[in-house]
Amino acid sequence: MSGTATAPAGGLAINRGMITVSIMLATIIQAIDGTIANVALPHMQGSLNASSDQITWVLTSFIVAAAIATPLTGWLSDRFGLKNVFLVSIAGFTVASMLCGIASNLSEIVIARLLQGLFGAALVPLSQSTLLDINPKEKHGSAMAVWGMGVMVGPILGPTLGGWLTDAYDWRWCFFINVPIGAAAFFGIWKYIPRTIAKRSIRFDVFGFAMLSLAIGSLQMLLDRGQSNDWFSSSETWIEAIIVFVSLGYFIIHTATRPAGATFLDYRLLYNRNFVTGLLFIFIVGMVLFATRALMPSMLQGLMHYSAMAAGVVTAPSGLGTMLAMLVVGRMVGKVDLRLILAAGFGLTAVSLAWMCTYTIVLSQPDIIWPGIVQGIGMGLVFVPLSAASFATLPANLRPEGTAIYSLMRNIGSSIGIAMVQALQVGNTQAAHAGIVERMTETNSALMSSSYAQTQAGLEGLNNEINRQASMIAYVDNFWLMLILCLLSMPLLLLIAAPKKKKSAEEMEHDQLAAME
Repeated sequence: MSGTATAPAGGLAINRGMITVSIMLATIIQAIDGTIANVALPHMQGSLNASSDQITWVLTSFIVAAAIATPLTGWLSDRFGLKNVFLVSIAGFTVASMLCGIASNLSEIVIARLLQGLFGAALVPLSQSTLLDINPKEKHGSAMAVWGMGVMVGPILGPTLGGWLTDAYDWRWCFFINVPIGAAAFFGIWKYIPRTIAKRSIRFDVFGFAMLSLAIGSLQMLLDRGQSNDWFSSSETWIEAIIVFVSLGYFIIHTATRPAGATFLDYRLLYNRNFVTGLLFIFIVGMVLFATRALMPSMLQGLMHYSAMAAGVVTAPSGLGTMLAMLVVGRMVGKVDLRLILAAGFGLTAVSLAWMCTYTIVLSQPDIIWPGIVQGIGMGLVFVPLSAASFATLPANLRPEGTAIYSLMRNIGSSIGIAMVQALQVGNTQAAHAGIVERMTETNSALMSSSYAQTQAGLEGLNNEINRQASMIAYVDNFWLMLILCLLSMPLLLLIAAPKKKKSAEEMEHDQLAAME
């Protein structure tokens, strides 16, 4: 991945190593910013004089803006050229990060976070597309390993880094830290990526983009605010759900009834079996991975009284496992059947989730660290070959749009997964609490009639312990759900087409001689 190489098209000498470093810096800060502010919200709430409901817009505005802008990546690259879009995106993201850091009230930071989401949306798909373009096909596995590490480091290190910056300095440094990194990425992209001529072959479909944006934005709002709105008991949730189904229906009909090239989404992407299967799998990976990541910190801090830093320390080895697996699997791609690597990855992920299903309220740090490492290795084995397989047979001209849809499906999967486990956590905790209380009154009459249970303090202490046990049961139920999803997805690996084995020079020479005879 290092050294000077020749560009695939145009014959210009490019520095593959410096391009990789530059675009990965941009990818990492965008990936981290999705989670780095989470642990800083209580500090931001006091500083910005916002309510607990209002401060969540700092997260929601970024997620919604990024989701709406991500599908634009393909058209923007075609219209203005990949390098120009990259430069504008990283410059806008860096300036928006600075605006977040100097914000003095809630309105200012929400607007700045919207800008962060809009400008940063293209960074991850563009980095993936660029790495695929500057590397020959036999090195796509290694390229996707590097890209995967950049994408995965965000949700893993974001909360830990955010907690440290907030405690050691101030919450504003969660955003200021992007400025020097963004400046370095901008310089590297400007200096090393060759300028390409805009093709302008894709027409901008205003109606299609509007319908898709409405559907994605409303879905993200529904998932992000559903828990606080008590889901479908709220009229807001119903309105958002109706907008999702109506706008998505219009988008599907509009896309299906117009010729290729005249719609916002090029439906030729859907003719590629590997790409469509990859979209399904990355959606599932987003659900399983990010839902589990969302559960662990709340379980550790809420039930076991870990600090934000301590929770980050015991969950960080999972990320180390992911990175090590990606480094190894990058060299295996092209030599070992991708489906076997994917099966091994899903298998290890299932083992880790089965391990988590045995959790109790009393856990040692190794009980947390080792399943996390196994899950990290499993996800590393999945992420790299899945990316390579998804784009192995996709034409190069469809890559920018394909990588945008690929990133979008991962983000939607993670949003749905996180919303699903949060809703189930609340509902299952209440159900388990009721079940424990019922059993206690039936089988522990001596305890319930004791003087301990007759005092207010005793009853409160007993209820708190029941809540802890019920919450732990709900966490285990969610781990079971993730395990079932992981196991059910494994047979779908058969949908991925077997990679064609390249013939050696001797075999090609033998075939030529046979043809001459």
